[in-house]
Amino acid sequence: MIFYSMIARTPSNRRTPLLSAITLLALAASGTILGCKSNQPAPSPVAAVPSTPAPRQPVTPPPAAKKHLYSAEADPKAEIASALKQASLEHKRVILDFGGDWCGDCQVLDIYFHQSPNLELLDKNFLLVHVDIGRFDKNLDIPEKYNIPLKKGVPALAVLDANGKLLYSQQAAEFGDMRYMYPTSVTDFLNRWKA
Repeated sequence: MIFYSMIARTPSNRRTPLLSAITLLALAASGTILGCKSNQPAPSPVAAVPSTPAPRQPVTPPPAAKKHLYSAEADPKAEIASALKQASLEHKRVILDFGGDWCGDCQVLDIYFHQSPNLELLDKNFLLVHVDIGRFDKNLDIPEKYNIPLKKGVPALAVLDANGKLLYSQQAAEFGDMRYMYPTSVTDFLNRWKA
């Protein structure tokens, strides 16, 4: 979204920006700042647009009670190695899901993974490994290894074949706004990458 500068002239002929904290809050609520992103500074708009669009409504809001998906105590490298071994025996692929329990979009992705037909596709074709990235400060070598740009947000996914070959790595925060996506987006993803 591009914002154009709106400038008013004061009696002394000085320019005064017409951007206030209320306008910034309205921009955040309107969906300009979304997803589970790192704490990098958001781009600051120059000024408000005369008519602010209505806030987007989530298709599936994040659950109030967060499910424990990403274990801080787990050894993700060992879990990935174990999943690859099992995938080789079962002729499946491995999905690496990078995120954190705090991430609402990660929680919604998990909801979608467990809805039909996604659950059946997942169980038949994949092994799922959750990789805890903390608050973008933990296990960072693993997403780097699989070419995942975490700065674009989570959840972020990678797909490996049974030999550990990288088949897919999320590059453009494709699932970063999961709460605004339909379960069929996960179905399409699973169908595309199934073994």
